[in-house]
Amino acid sequence: MDVRPFDALLLVSFGGPEKPDDVVPFLENVTAGRGIPRERLEEVGQHYFLFGGRSPINGLNRELLDALRKDFADHGVDVPIYWGNRNWDPYLRDATEQMAADGVQRAACFVTSAYSSYSGCRQYRENLYDAVSGLQIGLSRLRHYFNHPGFVGPFTEATRAGLQGAPADTHVVFVTHSIPSSMNEASGGPGRQMYVRQHESVAAQVAAGAGADQWSLAYCSRSGSPHVPWLEPDINDHLEALKASGVSSVVVVPIGFISDHMEVIYDLDTEAKATAERLGLRYVRAATPGAHPEFVAMVRDLFLERAAVERGEIVDRKSCGELPPSHDVCPADCCLNPRSSLPTIGGVGDMTA
Repeated sequence: MDVRPFDALLLVSFGGPEKPDDVVPFLENVTAGRGIPRERLEEVGQHYFLFGGRSPINGLNRELLDALRKDFADHGVDVPIYWGNRNWDPYLRDATEQMAADGVQRAACFVTSAYSSYSGCRQYRENLYDAVSGLQIGLSRLRHYFNHPGFVGPFTEATRAGLQGAPADTHVVFVTHSIPSSMNEASGGPGRQMYVRQHESVAAQVAAGAGADQWSLAYCSRSGSPHVPWLEPDINDHLEALKASGVSSVVVVPIGFISDHMEVIYDLDTEAKATAERLGLRYVRAATPGAHPEFVAMVRDLFLERAAVERGEIVDRKSCGELPPSHDVCPADCCLNPRSSLPTIGGVGDMTA
């Protein structure tokens, strides 16, 4: 299988604590530069302590990594696959230093964030720039995959499974991470609001494919100052409103997450489920893609697609829904940093794209 010009794949993720002593240092990494008091971080950390001080994300990434390596080997894609996190061990810089020591010259980067936003796009690109500073490695971020069949398909399958045997009035609630409204405005470029538009597009496709007549989009994991507008409605408030409107049953689909992150197991499986139980709502949470074979195959497809693009070949970019396949190289004004302008990879004018 022709993989030129790449000689590696880098799995890029958020990271998470794996024991109680990791929790506050991890949160300090996540919130660096924002001046959040340690006491507040310890309060937020209680979510992690409910699960033994361990986030599921690193374990889930190991499962995905194993599945990717097997899938690549089974399909003759002969490249090593590395893994680096933004906020916890294994850190991106450690991964790129190992890549340099192994002789890697150019790697494609698969980011575990499917949608456009500063926190899900440009911030990773800033971190990737820092991760290769002083190293002779070129990095290319693979395109956003929110509307790739390998992402939409597993969610459709999971939603259909959640609806089996459900009452006729069951309402499907698609849930994603809330972000500041200003960040949504800048996603994809000033005024484009691609974060919400992309989620609405995926939700519509999944609902249609699963046969859901009633659906809506809600948000979870709001943080920061209460004076700063964030995307709404919050999932718990939304469940209250659905109950008041006469709904008796919901299927909750975490379309903002590729696997069962802390936002899923706490915000949905713990907090929102408790809200539903208090309201007397039947509550089913649909599965995330995780290491679903279609999702794993999608990563291989995106890798080979981008390699062919770099060789100047015409490619079939798989996508579904009304939005076109995402760009390979981000426009200069894509998902702008709300606080400062930092160097990135993967954008127009960058040293590596």
